[in-house]
Amino acid sequence: MATIPALKYTSIGSIPVTVDGLRATFNSQKTKPIAFRLEQLRKLYWSMKDNEDALIAACQQDIGKGPFEAFVTEIDWCTNDILFVCKNLEKWAKDEKAPDIPLTMAALSPKIRKDPLGCVLVIGAYNFPVQLAVGPLIGAIAAGNTAILKPSENAPAVAAVVQRIIESALDSTCYGVIQGGIPETTALLDQKWDKIFYTGNAVVGTIIAKKAAETLTPVTLELGGRNPAIVTKNANARLAARRLLWGKVTNAGQVCISQNYTLIEKEILPAFVAEMKLAMTEFYPNGVKASEDYGRIVNARQWTRLKKLLDASNGEVLMGGEMDEGDKFFGPTLIQVNDFRDSIVMEESFGPLMPIFVVDDLDHAIRIAGEVHETPLGLYPFGTKKETDRMLQELRSGGASVNDAYFHGSIPTLAFGGVGDSGQGSYRGKASFDCFSHRRSITTTPGWVERLIAIRYPPYKGKLAKIRKMNELKPNFDREGKVKFGLVNILTLGAGGVMGGLTRLIVITLGK
Repeated sequence: MATIPALKYTSIGSIPVTVDGLRATFNSQKTKPIAFRLEQLRKLYWSMKDNEDALIAACQQDIGKGPFEAFVTEIDWCTNDILFVCKNLEKWAKDEKAPDIPLTMAALSPKIRKDPLGCVLVIGAYNFPVQLAVGPLIGAIAAGNTAILKPSENAPAVAAVVQRIIESALDSTCYGVIQGGIPETTALLDQKWDKIFYTGNAVVGTIIAKKAAETLTPVTLELGGRNPAIVTKNANARLAARRLLWGKVTNAGQVCISQNYTLIEKEILPAFVAEMKLAMTEFYPNGVKASEDYGRIVNARQWTRLKKLLDASNGEVLMGGEMDEGDKFFGPTLIQVNDFRDSIVMEESFGPLMPIFVVDDLDHAIRIAGEVHETPLGLYPFGTKKETDRMLQELRSGGASVNDAYFHGSIPTLAFGGVGDSGQGSYRGKASFDCFSHRRSITTTPGWVERLIAIRYPPYKGKLAKIRKMNELKPNFDREGKVKFGLVNILTLGAGGVMGGLTRLIVITLGK
């Protein structure tokens, strides 16, 4: 049977010493060699594999997460990410030849180097306590940083197992784990960091952003939002119902990118509700509560919050509503509201509540979605291609899944992040490496170009006309913003250059 160590909070007094030690390690250049980074990632992989049983048990204990979700959304997610990063790290870390360099500057060999940021802090979340802690850490290690991980205290069993995984595998002079609640997190934020990566709610995200601003520390904030799903009358009712239900039963709805509410055209409402009820019986033939595939709300405080949110709504429960406070069970609940300003719509539920609001048409839906939240984390349009294209064009979001519930957030190698007040910055796959790297522009000026660049030195008398002739670009448009078609444009078929013109000529020829 897997053993789960007891969670012990870190002494607040030891935090500055730990951080100073990691900063000293970074300054020693220890984490910069690619070989060292790969070795650490490989050790982390095997430590996670060795602790799979403990992670499964911890996920079950903390949030009622069954083996299927624990492997797919937590453990395999992270181990596969490690393998993907290891396979590509050398390629990502290579210096890049700088693009768009004029011929006059080519002799300086402009390039972009990917430097680690330094000593970074990663603060995890309870809803995916493995993925949202270890995932960003993988990126920090890959980019060559030293790092402190602060797991969520609201998932204590997972936090303890993750600490064992890291401390048994990684170099302790480079990476560490700090455990605790608000006092310990506050002590961490009092330290100087080269980046802070936080996943959680906007209230805490705002506190972190303000604290980071005091020292001009960059932050990546993965927050949440009042994410809309919009179902038009032309959508496939069965697919929309099944997919949106999946989005709210996974992790018992404790998913920051799941739909917070659904706007649905009146013509398709009856079919949608019927299909939602049918999908519930197909997903859980013996009932939701009896299924090992359905999780639990993380703690009593969050369960009570959800109960109060449902009780305060003026909506009508169309499906579900089953709950058990002692078991922290809260079943998927479909509610039809008669006012989109209902609290269950305007607040992020972060649970298995599924409010729906009937709209007259797509114009009505787009207008309401923009009013509820201008910059949500996700957008889920269902309908024809013309309709979904319009929704993508007219509504903003951190990401979007067309005709599905947050599938974009289920692809580990696809960059993920918010926009506006749903977050800033992105990560996952290569984006995780970029998140913890600085793209450093470098030029090297050889001695032999001195005569060529001597025009830059004072005195400047008589030099202005010459240097402007060398540097000044000419527009291909007139004062009205219209593109001019001169001889060059005609000879190059509008491409503006010889190679572009040849390419267009080939395309035209092959198309005949």
